Amino acid sequence: MCGNCGKIHILTGCSEKLVNIILKVETGEKEKVENIKAAGVRDHNDTSQLQRCRDLKNSILQKLGVFGTKWVKKLFYKIPIAVVSTGVQYDTFVLAADEDIRVLFHCVRSFPEIRIHELFAKLEVGVDSSGASAPFHSSTAAGGASSSMPAVRPYLPPVGSPTFAADLERTVVVGSVQLENAEIFEPPDVVGTNGCQLPYMEGFGEPDRVENAMCDDDSEQEPVDIIRDSDDDTGANPHAQHGTSSSEDSGNTVGGSSTKFQIGQSFQNKDEVVLSVKDYSIRRGVEYRVIELDHLKYHEKCKQFGKGCTWLIRVALRARKGTWEVRRYNGPHTCLATSISSDHRQLDYHVICARILPLVRADAAVTVKVLQQATEADYGFRPSYRKAWMAKQKAVAQIYGDWEESYVELPRWMLGVQSTMAGIITVLKTSPIWLRGEVDESTVYFHRLFWTFPPCIEAFRHCKSLVSIDGTHLYGKYVGTLLLAIAQDGNSNIFPIAFALVEGENAESWSFFLSNLREHVTPQVGILVISDRHNGIKAVLEALETGWLPPRAFRAYCIRHVAANFALTFKGKDSRRMLVNDAYAKTEAEFYYWFDIMRTENPAMCEWANRMEYDKWTQHEDSGRRFGHMTTNISECVNSVLKGTQNLPVTSLVQSTYGRLAQLFVVWGQTAEAQLGSGNEFCQALAKAIDRNLRDSRCFTVTLYDRHQSEYTVAETTPTGRFSLGSYRVSLKDHRCDCGHFQALHYPCCHAIACCAYSHLNWASYVHEVYRMSEVFNVYKQDFVPPIPKGLWPPYAGPTIIPDPNMRRAKKSHPRATRIRGSMDQSLENQPKRCGLCRQAGHTRRNCDQRRHTTGGMRRCHYLVVLLVL
Repeated sequence: MCGNCGKIHILTGCSEKLVNIILKVETGEKEKVENIKAAGVRDHNDTSQLQRCRDLKNSILQKLGVFGTKWVKKLFYKIPIAVVSTGVQYDTFVLAADEDIRVLFHCVRSFPEIRIHELFAKLEVGVDSSGASAPFHSSTAAGGASSSMPAVRPYLPPVGSPTFAADLERTVVVGSVQLENAEIFEPPDVVGTNGCQLPYMEGFGEPDRVENAMCDDDSEQEPVDIIRDSDDDTGANPHAQHGTSSSEDSGNTVGGSSTKFQIGQSFQNKDEVVLSVKDYSIRRGVEYRVIELDHLKYHEKCKQFGKGCTWLIRVALRARKGTWEVRRYNGPHTCLATSISSDHRQLDYHVICARILPLVRADAAVTVKVLQQATEADYGFRPSYRKAWMAKQKAVAQIYGDWEESYVELPRWMLGVQSTMAGIITVLKTSPIWLRGEVDESTVYFHRLFWTFPPCIEAFRHCKSLVSIDGTHLYGKYVGTLLLAIAQDGNSNIFPIAFALVEGENAESWSFFLSNLREHVTPQVGILVISDRHNGIKAVLEALETGWLPPRAFRAYCIRHVAANFALTFKGKDSRRMLVNDAYAKTEAEFYYWFDIMRTENPAMCEWANRMEYDKWTQHEDSGRRFGHMTTNISECVNSVLKGTQNLPVTSLVQSTYGRLAQLFVVWGQTAEAQLGSGNEFCQALAKAIDRNLRDSRCFTVTLYDRHQSEYTVAETTPTGRFSLGSYRVSLKDHRCDCGHFQALHYPCCHAIACCAYSHLNWASYVHEVYRMSEVFNVYKQDFVPPIPKGLWPPYAGPTIIPDPNMRRAKKSHPRATRIRGSMDQSLENQPKRCGLCRQAGHTRRNCDQRRHTTGGMRRCHYLVVLLVL
């Protein structure tokens, strides 16, 4: 037992940093749990200080002063196995052999976010045959039920969050655990926070088979959870800090979530001191005032000092040691916790950042509301949206680099990636900085960036002759929009082929993107562009100098956006469905069938639809250019894949696109190569469609009309679709059928297959080349190459690039939304606002009758009851 700090020091050795280990001891004679802090350790891959598990057990007995009178019957470790969006996934692990000690310190190194590691020891009176502890013959992780909890807290309510992990080089999906069902767990996906694979141990995450791990038997099963029993621990009840703070005992820990202080206690730096004092005060629901704060000292007093409370602390810098040391401390608090608000003064974004760092590291796309819930579960106070948002931005900066420095590094990345792979296109546009009426030659503002990679350019030559364009907003410290161009291969795989970072969606930004897209990526004649009806896109595509006018290129509207605009004028699901059916009709007869229904329902619907050119929103008039694609959903799907990158600094964002595309090309390239090697002539998507058409073609009557075997009529004995004409004309030479599927999808419909069977022709000769497996393989034939490390990037001699201060989000209040609303978002003039809950007009969410019946309202009432009970 250390005379200075009163803690157990176990030296084993692990990378020059202290690790807090809480040891919980239960005697066999009575239930007495003691908190003993074990501070670790320096490890140079040398275990001279602690070579065996027996040494650890003997050390525990000696520090407790019970060596020779008691022995360690069981010793468990609460082992972290994964970091997920809701916290840290734990299980229990028996420390029985020397190999288990190495597993313990492997976890310490793999999870640096966890500042407190917990051991559980059960003691019994007497000594074993070896004089140390009872023997264990094997080290297993018994089937204790796994539990999901934050890094240093025993409990965290489940909160919804995506599990997409943002990675600059590859995509790692961290499996999430559903707390409601402990049986749902995927142990092969255990990933350490530093990217390493942790050893999977059989039994982790299994259903709970431990009713009482404290019972006096010889079972090898571990307790499900190891819970602190000290009065200052609020883990079992996150709102306990609203009670009195005078129940602190004399035990102390260094750092961690249950920090208490004593004279002589040391900290690495001032930031750690400030964070520990804030953490201490928040968990007890008390506030303090800063008396002195500079580069040499830090002095605080309780806000009620002199009014019944004597708590104060003074920490000063020890120049010789380079550490901060507690020089004076009066504690504990003798006042009552007076905070009754939902927020705490000392709960600033710096404290929140330290707690949410594991969540942001595991998932950069974690929402601010999830972080608010996680902070509330940990501290019992719910921070404002602004605080949580600022904390997330600070966490992202700590993980992926500073936001401002990222703009400075962008030119070096461009030079580095161009030296890595020849043919990479990067177009950077900056704006000048004016100082006192003169242009600053040394510094420029970032304005726009366009980039694409050679494998993407080559891939589009073997894809369907259409491109979908869309934009997704950035959610970081600086506003902006990421514009995307999406292609699709014959097997329905989608991937981005070009990117642009711009200030927002407007005519100038779309012109910058589409002109570079046309010049560098899609110079082919006759391609189709699918987009929404944004006025900026319309202006660019209709300009003579851009090269997007027919017959070089064609435009089509996304029917989802058209239907959204339509629904603003004509209410009701039936009206919208009729318009969508009209757009999807592949024949003129089916189109006018639905159009007549619309006219009967409301003639104004037809007048609204007639204001758009038919070839831009109907399938039967597009001459087969759409390949059956009516919406920009493929773009929105890619938006979800790249969602994690929207929260990153600019250089990290651009780097991530390179890594994600490289992984996509590897996966889909290997799949295409395997299918091609298996002898598959066509891709799987086409094979399924052809199988369906072959089944339908067996109930037709075919009549040949020319000796060249190209013109036929097919009569259906049984209707094959919801809209049947009964008899169809088929021209194999022109690849046409009256049903419209042949010319719209570019592969034989069921009627064409029946004609091929009648004339003993091979239907494969009438399939578009894009569906052939050889063509799909050519899409991913060109490989990416590993990028050079950041330290080897070439130097950049141009002006320093900095972010435009006008693009920074609001420093005060709630961050402003960056979505630019289009025509589909604009409501009618003088239209009353609708409630956000029931969607009825005449009232708002605040005074809605349904609010008291919602789950959130019930949870809020329950929360207030808990506070009153405590």
